[in-house]
Amino acid sequence: MHPARRFHVTDPAVLRQRILDHPFAVISAVSDGQPVAAHAPALPCGEGEALSLRFHLSVANPVTKALLAGSPALVVFTGPHAYVSPDWYGIDDQVPTWNYISVEAAGPVTRLDDQAMRQLIDDISDHFEAGLAPKPVWKTAKMTPARLEALYRGLVAFELRPERFEGIAKLNQDKLASARAGVIDALDATESGFALAAEMRKLEP
Repeated sequence: MHPARRFHVTDPAVLRQRILDHPFAVISAVSDGQPVAAHAPALPCGEGEALSLRFHLSVANPVTKALLAGSPALVVFTGPHAYVSPDWYGIDDQVPTWNYISVEAAGPVTRLDDQAMRQLIDDISDHFEAGLAPKPVWKTAKMTPARLEALYRGLVAFELRPERFEGIAKLNQDKLASARAGVIDALDATESGFALAAEMRKLEP
């Protein structure tokens, strides 16, 4: 986490929505004293103190082995982000930086049973297929049962109940309003920065 408290976000509802908006995560654990990481979507379940994160990994993934052995997990979600040029501030003696939005969840994990794993697979596909409309929604029911069962056997699903759940919104809050406006205008003009400019604009009075 960035050490500057002005960038920290702790509202669980805001963090939950940011996960839904950007659910692809880095999932890290410790195996034999070494850090290991995997990339996978993780979906929130429940709200407030009952919130948890569900995800699945390959049986062969080193992170799977670490989690089954009792390692806690750190799950990191990265939202919009972009390089910020000092030229955009309109003031002297500035340096480049990187603006970004992220969410971190850390804590112990438990293995989901077979029924919960199957439900998770359906929930993940429903979540992402909804964004592809008007394409007809893909369902696991379209697969032959034998093939689907074979795929299930290669997966392990987990649930993380966060003991630490917080985020960062590093959006030039430490700059003058005029400098932030210059960054917003510049990011608006770039394909990669458009989403971040929209997030910065939400902070403006």
